[in-house]
Amino acid sequence: MSVEQRSATPPAARKGEGLKKIVAASMVGTVVEWYEFFLYATAATLVFGKYFFPSTGNDLDGIIQAFLTYAVGFVARPLGGIVFGQIGDKLGRKPTLQLTIVIIGVSTFLMGCLPGFVDIGYLAPALLVILRFIQGFALGGEWGGAVLLVAEHSPNEGRGFWASWPQAAVPVGNLLATLVLFIMSNTLSAADFLGWGWRVAFWLSAVIVFVGYYIRTNVSEAPIFLEAKAQLEAEQAASYGVREVIRKYPKGILQSMGLRFAENIMYYLVVSFSIVYLKTVDKYDTSSLLLALLIAHLVHFLIIPQIGRLVDSWGRKPVYLVGAISGATWPFFAFPMFDTKNAVVIVLAVTIGLCLHGFMYAGQPALMAELFPTRMRYAGVSLGSQVTSIFAGSLAPLLATAWLKDTNSWLPTAIYLVAACVITAATVLTLKETKGIALEDVDRADAEREGLAVASVR
Repeated sequence: MSVEQRSATPPAARKGEGLKKIVAASMVGTVVEWYEFFLYATAATLVFGKYFFPSTGNDLDGIIQAFLTYAVGFVARPLGGIVFGQIGDKLGRKPTLQLTIVIIGVSTFLMGCLPGFVDIGYLAPALLVILRFIQGFALGGEWGGAVLLVAEHSPNEGRGFWASWPQAAVPVGNLLATLVLFIMSNTLSAADFLGWGWRVAFWLSAVIVFVGYYIRTNVSEAPIFLEAKAQLEAEQAASYGVREVIRKYPKGILQSMGLRFAENIMYYLVVSFSIVYLKTVDKYDTSSLLLALLIAHLVHFLIIPQIGRLVDSWGRKPVYLVGAISGATWPFFAFPMFDTKNAVVIVLAVTIGLCLHGFMYAGQPALMAELFPTRMRYAGVSLGSQVTSIFAGSLAPLLATAWLKDTNSWLPTAIYLVAACVITAATVLTLKETKGIALEDVDRADAEREGLAVASVR
């Protein structure tokens, strides 16, 4: 193609092509990292309770112990959000995302190499906890960087749609993790799957992490971030990062936490506790469970960007309220559907749960990005979202399993989700509608508030 032909390409088209590359790079890395994180979630339910812990005669005891190690990753995530949020706001989104993907890949591969309880006793779960902590620590810095890389490149009128694509990568990662375990459980005997088959899924992370890392080397920082970084350096200011965002934007952090609360709880009830309930109460077989999740994750992936379009057309608040209100109804029809033991009905129950979840999940990146100025956006978004995971997603399957053991009922879990949805809905009502807002305007308002010079706006 000639120089004249290349220069004749409309600027909007070139920008659109560049944005698609940014979205693809963000998604691929996110798929890799969430594949590894959710692989642990599924394995904790199906394998780890038996492999890494002593038998008590009650399968739920082993699952509860495995969920305790699972929760360690959530405890580590806010720490990762603090550390990598600071790095991301100072050095950039790109190098931070390259670092996190390597750390997660190494820790996940090593999990697949661990001996079990019968081999080394309590040292086995101890090593598992250490690796899970490292994995969660790195993931704490992943989500904020991935979504902001897209949000800060997106046009104002389409930020909800474009920024929803990294969210759609999360069910893809979960789908891949479920697919690998589904294939292994279908092709191996139960003894072989428990003995070594599950390890293959963890070892595969060593291959796919190289793909994600390579693709992320080809992304660029958003111009708005580079301008904010240059402005701070020119003023020799240190006004970025976790300490500053806590001091200047505590309301934004609390709002981010409130938005995340019901969404995070609901997701892990649907994808983790559903497995526990179906396997222990309804005695549903492992392969059928994994197949149901495969279908649900695929639908979840397809629907998230479409909800992202609604976020741009309807507004951030109405869409989020639909998710919070409808999400509260899910357990009251889902668990009776599970009890039918009908494969189609079970798939439908899980799929509906993830679709309702999508109404909260799709708009999160745009909404949270619009709560903070560029100079501290990575720290604010990471802190608000990851701190919530400690007392939301990490505890949800653990509490639900404990309540199931004590009461033999799903009703306490249903009440728990309703309470969470009330908190999230109340949080949404405190927000200003930010549909179509320019991130430059957010930065300008911040600069005027702090008496800083305003960076040039293109």
